[in-house]
Amino acid sequence: MNKMIALMLAASASALLAATPAYAQDASYKSLTDKATADYKQAKAACDAHSGNAKKVCVEEAKVARAKAESDAVAQYRNTPRELGKARKDVANAEYDMAKAKCGDRSGADKTTCMNDAKAAKTAALADANTGARAGTNVAQNPPATTKENCDAMDATAKAACMTRNAAGSTKVAVEDSVITTKIKADLVKDNDLKALDVHVETVNGVVMLSGFVPSQAQVKKAADLARGVEGVTDVKNGLKVK
Repeated sequence: MNKMIALMLAASASALLAATPAYAQDASYKSLTDKATADYKQAKAACDAHSGNAKKVCVEEAKVARAKAESDAVAQYRNTPRELGKARKDVANAEYDMAKAKCGDRSGADKTTCMNDAKAAKTAALADANTGARAGTNVAQNPPATTKENCDAMDATAKAACMTRNAAGSTKVAVEDSVITTKIKADLVKDNDLKALDVHVETVNGVVMLSGFVPSQAQVKKAADLARGVEGVTDVKNGLKVK
């Protein structure tokens, strides 16, 4: 009888363990989110070197990096449509706040255009997040190399990203875009010549796009070289301009 009870208890314990979501059993998820928080605090502290709107932009960029790192953790360990959709929305909202902050130094029609572009990009990103959530799309995965997206019906912002994805579709991306972007931003913060600069980083299927303004051509080249040195980068589109 005692042996039978023991077997029943063991079976019950196994059933409870099987019913527990995989991510709850894996400390890797917590490790990734803890690292995202720690990196955010470090990046935010580095923003104290700035002042005014430049500091605000710096903080919002740190928030975007954290949101993307957390989204990558969700994609790996909480791969459900609901959580994936929420993670993507968090990234979209963080990027919108960053874009609005970058519009802060502008004025008149230029600022209005900047804000409208930011809002359009957010709308497209949220729509994409909703579509991915409904389809159960894993945000850490890229479209199959043999699949081409139909970019024709998209607006200008979404179409540009779509065409980049199609062009890079045949290339196997070993490191996720969000991880690449986070690593490049972290390296920029660590570099004494680049940490105080307004450099925007975006990655699509391993292709890194740099934009913003820097004081010298040497810094334009250095930022591009830094980006190329990050694992998973397949190409760098350098749109940095000298003030």
